[in-house]
This record gives sequence, structure tokens and C-alpha cells, in this order.
Amino acid sequence: MTRMKMNDIRELSMEELESRLQELRSELTKIRSSASTKMLKKDTGKIRPMRRDIARMMTYMTELRREK
Repeated sequence: MTRMKMNDIRELSMEELESRLQELRSELTKIRSSASTKMLKKDTGKIRPMRRDIARMMTYMTELRREK
């Protein structure tokens, strides 16, 4: 999964953002659970960029809600 830039996020509709956000959160949960059981070593570097992508999406969604 590639990191999302703000320009890419702005191109998505609100429905697409919500679905993408849900996918990222579920994937993050899977990675965190496998990392906590010490079964995962190489994918631990994906956690921080994934959290940042989630934060970017949530920030943009907040901006959209405040514009209304």
C-alpha cells in the first residue's frame, strides 16, 4: 500500500474517503495485533505511515464538514 498525499485525498469523494478510511483502520488493527504477538517483523514499518494516512483523511473530512 502506498502512502497517500493530500492531493490524492482531495480527489476522492466523501463516500470513497469513508470506505478507504475503514479499510485502513481494519488493516492497521490486523498489523498491530500480529506485531503484538511477535509474529510480524517486516511489516512493523508500515504502522506509522498508515497512521499518518488515516490522520490526513480525517483532517480533510473535518475540513469538508466545517465548510458546510
